[in-house]
Amino acid sequence: MATMQDSSATQVSSAVMTHPRRRERAEGLARRLGLDAVVVDPSPDEAPSALRTAVRAWQAIGPGASHHLVVQDDVSASAGFLSQVAGAVAGHPTEALAFYTHWNSRNGAAVRLAALAGAAWVRGVPEEFTPTQAVCLPAAQAEAFHRYARGSTEVHDDEILSELLRRAGRMSLLAVPNVVEHLDTDSISGHAWHGVRRSACLVDAAGVGDLLGSGRVLESVDCLPYMRRGAAHLRVEGPDGVLGTRGHARWRDALPATGLAPEQLRELVRGHRPADTAAAVARHFGAPYADELWIHCLLLGWRAACLAPRFAPPAGQDPLGGLGERIRDTAVSTIGVGGLPPDVRHLVPSDGSRLLTEYAWTGVRAGRTLAGPAPRSTRSAAAPAPAGHTTLRP
Repeated sequence: MATMQDSSATQVSSAVMTHPRRRERAEGLARRLGLDAVVVDPSPDEAPSALRTAVRAWQAIGPGASHHLVVQDDVSASAGFLSQVAGAVAGHPTEALAFYTHWNSRNGAAVRLAALAGAAWVRGVPEEFTPTQAVCLPAAQAEAFHRYARGSTEVHDDEILSELLRRAGRMSLLAVPNVVEHLDTDSISGHAWHGVRRSACLVDAAGVGDLLGSGRVLESVDCLPYMRRGAAHLRVEGPDGVLGTRGHARWRDALPATGLAPEQLRELVRGHRPADTAAAVARHFGAPYADELWIHCLLLGWRAACLAPRFAPPAGQDPLGGLGERIRDTAVSTIGVGGLPPDVRHLVPSDGSRLLTEYAWTGVRAGRTLAGPAPRSTRSAAAPAPAGHTTLRP
């Protein structure tokens, strides 16, 4: 068994799960990353089921291993991936650890929020699937997964893992700098309709392993701005502290629960949204998307600024160290493209992606001002917008 070992004798065994038609790719991935085993779908002629193969992959834990890592065959990672996993496991030995998040999911949005706030990890959203492209579990939890899942009629391993974690009352930790990317491949499980499924915050750089081992955790995301189907949404927990549903609330409907007033947002739209950039985004991606994206980024910037004091180190230091700027830039760069409908994401050219990133940053920066004392309005809601800015009605 090829294992990763630290001073505490932590040992991590590993496997890549695959289908016979992609076995060659899986074997190449295992060689490049130094993974222990390749686990193939035991019934490839039956209806597609990621869970069927996952059960076998989680059973492939090595003798004496304290943790087990399972990677799917349609991902890429750097040659230092196992060292990054080792650092993460050493820092969080009792946690389920996920090293990838989908850029158009609530978990991906949570990763961006944590990145802007200064956290290296964030607790997964309980009502959403757990991204299983690359997950490491403590040995006892890996064994619990295959016992729990082997009798299920579910076909999605990510749903079953979330179900198991919810029952335990502790969702996975999501790496804020994702270290695994999802590749554009044919979808054996029928997920092609999701379109391009990139990482929310892929950062491959020296020092990531250390950060994942020592960086702090954002434990609670009780107010989460996220994009869904091209529209801004808000996940806000109720008075009892439990959301407990898979429902989605548009930002207008959820705003009263945040303590923000619509007029505060209108003021920022009138005073901070750049008309030229907004017009360019509207021209290429539609005016409704330009409006919704900016409001999302504004709420994201606000919420991140509210959380940032929790992670603030001594004056002048970045809570994410030398990788902080890169992590934040990467997180913001995936908002615009990731929030588009699945059938158009792959059509966005590089200059379109840069435009969306520039636009997203203007919203994030404007939203940060909401974390301080609410500014007093100097104009009525009907007052004209300043020259050079676009009017948006929240």
